[in-house]
Amino acid sequence: MKDSRPAEDHVAIRRRRFCPACGGRFTTYERVQLRDLVVVKSNGKREDFERDKLERSVRIALQKRPVEPERIDQMISGIVRRLESMGETDIPSKTIGEIVMERLAAIDTVAYVRFASVYKNFQATDDFEDFLAELRPPVQPGS
Repeated sequence: MKDSRPAEDHVAIRRRRFCPACGGRFTTYERVQLRDLVVVKSNGKREDFERDKLERSVRIALQKRPVEPERIDQMISGIVRRLESMGETDIPSKTIGEIVMERLAAIDTVAYVRFASVYKNFQATDDFEDFLAELRPPVQPGS
């Protein structure tokens, strides 16, 4: 027996299932995958795109931030849909990083800086200062 309905993010099907052998109940989530994506790293190495890997890095950046889990799920689904709809199966890792940073900047500045510090490989406090200086609006003379 199963009961199907759209999941909260409306990009997955949530199915409640029942195991006739053990009597247990469980839930599965099924997503439509438009195409198999391959991530092309900066060193030329290629690997299959993994939604879970993207989700982990985004959740780490947003850890202990006041962002609802549903909003995070929607953001991740939006990023994946954007990647799948680009028309290419080979996606440079730089493109993925830029899209994630763009979405994080719109949701939470602290998470954006956290992600950027890893993505841009900050090595010293100067790297943070330079990056933050780009975020701050310029000071108007006479203010």
